[in-house]
Amino acid sequence: MSNAPRPSGKEPVAVVGIGQTKHVAARRDVSIAGLVREAARRALLDAELTWADIDAVVIGKAPDFFEGVMMPELYLADALGAVGKPMLRVHTAGSVGGSTALVAANLVAGRVHGTVLTLAFEKQSESNAMWGLSLPVPFQQPLLAGAGGFFAPHIRAYMRRTGAPDTVGSLVAYKDRRNALKNPFAHLHEHDITLEKVQAAPMLWDPVRYSETCPSSDGACAMILTDRAGAARAPRPPAWMHGGAMRSEPTMFAGKDFVSPQAGKDCAADVYRQAGITDPRREIDAVEMYVPFSWYEPMWLENLGFAAEGEGWKLTESGVTELDGDLPVNMSGGVLSANPIGASGMIRFAEAALQVRGQAGEHQVAGARRALGHAYGGGSQFFSMWLVGTEPPTT
Repeated sequence: MSNAPRPSGKEPVAVVGIGQTKHVAARRDVSIAGLVREAARRALLDAELTWADIDAVVIGKAPDFFEGVMMPELYLADALGAVGKPMLRVHTAGSVGGSTALVAANLVAGRVHGTVLTLAFEKQSESNAMWGLSLPVPFQQPLLAGAGGFFAPHIRAYMRRTGAPDTVGSLVAYKDRRNALKNPFAHLHEHDITLEKVQAAPMLWDPVRYSETCPSSDGACAMILTDRAGAARAPRPPAWMHGGAMRSEPTMFAGKDFVSPQAGKDCAADVYRQAGITDPRREIDAVEMYVPFSWYEPMWLENLGFAAEGEGWKLTESGVTELDGDLPVNMSGGVLSANPIGASGMIRFAEAALQVRGQAGEHQVAGARRALGHAYGGGSQFFSMWLVGTEPPTT
């Protein structure tokens, strides 16, 4: 072992490769192993690296019962070039894609590994998440079904608290579905979408309409994270991680604010502190936010500090969050347009990185220098976020 002193402080973390599958209702042509390998190979191709260049693999997904394959990381080691290498599994419910990326980033930042492949996936066609997320009596009242049934009352609480008009949810859905048309990887490409069609969609969980909720998707997302030396060898400018954090809180406790959870506020504040952000509304150019039900855009705008309490819906209504707005949100179409649950958070992180790398194609925000990726999961209890930029961090 070398006696040379180790550098002090954290190693800067760079995103040098990004790969996604086309997110669809059912990928019948591939197994889970084939699905994840497709995303990983695309990330390696983007970074111009090979499997031999990867020091470790960090994988994440939502609950195993979604596909009925227990501990899939063991079965997937070969497909991801991880045989003989460290392989870690992360699970934090719906936020897992983001948490997985952060665990991988910390391995690089801590100089445990130089180059890490991180990947998250879900093959929802091999499960039924709607009923998988519906707890049986006596653990839950027989009054709701799926995640939408759980979150709808919190949306109603937000509307009562802020006086938001009931049209705001449809504005978000209309925006995100139009953005998705510019993203070739998005699941839903509704070329005939109109605001009137969204507003006329059947009510699923009052006030959430069919067109205001996320689909069930098969898909995977992968990223290659590396250190400063790896970034210097990259064929294209990387996205640099300026801050990242995870926070959690219980599903239920006396005084919990389901509309704006404290864990979300604390997580965002930590990321902003690391990145030197004092005014997120002015200093962040684009946001990829975890919005599975359209009303969560204005709710999270407040929770993340982009708007004052009760003001988030006004940003949405005034067009601030449009692709050409002052603060574009979910340029890719977001979770409303593609939702392979285990990967959805990582897609938000990856899309933020694509923006600052200038690689987002038709949904690119001109001049984006700093972008936030955000994910949440469980009963609004798990949060993971990162901020990436065009320049290396200053500290």
